[in-house]
Amino acid sequence: MDDDRMWQADAVALADRVGELVTRIRCAEAELGAVLVEIETRGVEALFGYRSVGRLLEDLADISADAAGKLLRRARALNSAPETAPATAEAARDGRLSNPMIDTILETLRQIPDEHRGDAEREMVLLSRTAGRRQVAALGAHLLGYLNPDGPPPDDTTPSVPERELSLRRKRTGVWELRGRFDDETGTRAHALLDSLAERRTAEDLRSPQERYGDAFSDAIDLALNSPDLPLQAGERAHVLVTMPLEALTTGAGTARLGDTGDISAADARVHACDSGVIPAVLGSKSEPLDLGRLRRLITAGLRRALYLRDRGCAFPGCHRPPRHCQGHHIRHWAEGGPTSLGNLVLLCGYHHRLVHSSSWQVRVAADGLPEFIPPLFMDRRRQPRRNNVHKPLPAAA
Repeated sequence: MDDDRMWQADAVALADRVGELVTRIRCAEAELGAVLVEIETRGVEALFGYRSVGRLLEDLADISADAAGKLLRRARALNSAPETAPATAEAARDGRLSNPMIDTILETLRQIPDEHRGDAEREMVLLSRTAGRRQVAALGAHLLGYLNPDGPPPDDTTPSVPERELSLRRKRTGVWELRGRFDDETGTRAHALLDSLAERRTAEDLRSPQERYGDAFSDAIDLALNSPDLPLQAGERAHVLVTMPLEALTTGAGTARLGDTGDISAADARVHACDSGVIPAVLGSKSEPLDLGRLRRLITAGLRRALYLRDRGCAFPGCHRPPRHCQGHHIRHWAEGGPTSLGNLVLLCGYHHRLVHSSSWQVRVAADGLPEFIPPLFMDRRRQPRRNNVHKPLPAAA
């Protein structure tokens, strides 16, 4: 159908043309898969400097690694199918099966005993001519239930290897993208952990479930990094290097370099500097390191235990976060000369730690030794101090 005559075609002709083009696309994908498998079999990709056929396909087709991987896995399965699933392979070459339909049939056949596989395949391919993949998947489930009700026999000699995959990559925007898939046991444990950390902070917490789970994942990382059992890296605890001028750390204005990935604001760096290890560095006029000092831990283990006993968790009014989810905050920042002492420290969860740094909330330790918070002027014109009544200090020893 020529483009200049398409407007003359009736509805039936347009629909028929769509069907023709879809069939042509499917045939081309099947042929592409066969070519890719042949390239992989011969090792042709190495001649062009590629480590794998997937990387070659990514560049030639300008598609993502995930899309290239799916196409290649399907191609391998189809090109090994002439012996195990000949009807499926033939229908795919003729353009009669969609990619989801191919995946559904092949996955079902992998679970059916060898002696019944041929009959089951013919039934599913025959149904695919008049039904969609959901109906074919339902037929496959019915066949599995009838032919193999107990599933495949367990292998007593080789322990099963849990299926765990995880990728973490940084985008140019500075946002990190996390993708993964886990076995049922790992997924259940991860869900239980994140669910316990994703509870609403207060009744007025308006975060979406996705936002609460994102914050919970960040809290889980903090818990892991603070674990005494964390493995060492090159003889040191796992750490992130933040580089910034002293003036930016003191004033909170400007930016800081986060590891070797990107920049964060100086204000965010001040939040991290409240409760972390600090390595002082002297830089020359061209930013070359002239002198590098030793790691100085700001809040000692003993001082942290005293904070736990006094504040019993996040000290911000109305917050219920327990001590293990909290960080030590310098009421007067240590870069401004504030001492690292119990009278200048307060325990805050990550959310309220950032809030105190970025808002007009003020913190002080009252005469009785307990922290109290003074709200911004727009919230309380009298600015009456507030306390968290949930975390009361332990009674003094007799």
